[in-house]
Amino acid sequence: MPYAFDPLSQDHRRPVVDIFNWFVANSFAAYPEKPVGNEAFDRFVAMTRGYPSIAVKDESSAVVGFAFLHPFHAADTLRRAAQITYFLMPEHTRRGLGTAILGRFIARARQLGVDTLLASISSRNEQSLCFHRKHGFRECGRFIRVGRKFGQDFDIVWMQRHLV
Repeated sequence: MPYAFDPLSQDHRRPVVDIFNWFVANSFAAYPEKPVGNEAFDRFVAMTRGYPSIAVKDESSAVVGFAFLHPFHAADTLRRAAQITYFLMPEHTRRGLGTAILGRFIARARQLGVDTLLASISSRNEQSLCFHRKHGFRECGRFIRVGRKFGQDFDIVWMQRHLV
């Protein structure tokens, strides 16, 4: 695979924000309606402290995606669950990257004592819903018509995968 996974660092700030804003402007994958600023990167870094976070680089070392795990909830009684997030530019999907990232994160999650992965997905993001189903996630909850973007209502679909 001609891709590299680097630990997320300040060097990735601009490309990560640019990628996220591409999804803000062009899809239902990112929930905001307006572009985010550099502070979004700081929030990503803060919420992933102690959990894996990566920048995905192509063969020319350009950042073409990013991914991270973060706690599902701050309560210590819920530390066995983590939420997974990934954004890969469309021209780099369907190449095994999502599967490779998921595999790495599952191994790391187990080391952290996490035995449940959760994903929050827009009902209008069929590609992500299919990817997660294919990889053992099951729908475990749905908030009906809680979002509105591009003049269209959408649900938030929660998917879950038990690791044990």
